[in-house]
Amino acid sequence: MWKVVYMAQNKETADQINDLLTAEGFLIRIKPVYKNVPDQDNYYEILVPQTEVQEVHNILMDHGF
Repeated sequence: MWKVVYMAQNKETADQINDLLTAEGFLIRIKPVYKNVPDQDNYYEILVPQTEVQEVHNILMDHGF
């Protein structure tokens, strides 16, 4: 099961988190919150497998997210 660990305010932030977590070896999914909103105005859910939530949360906190 996938859990939301972060809500990014824009696509750029979501991509930064994607790069960080994939470099650390985690599987992640990025899901836009709204369907009919341009990328620059949308919010994005960062999802990870439930078993990795605590580790990912620690990494995000260490990197200031």
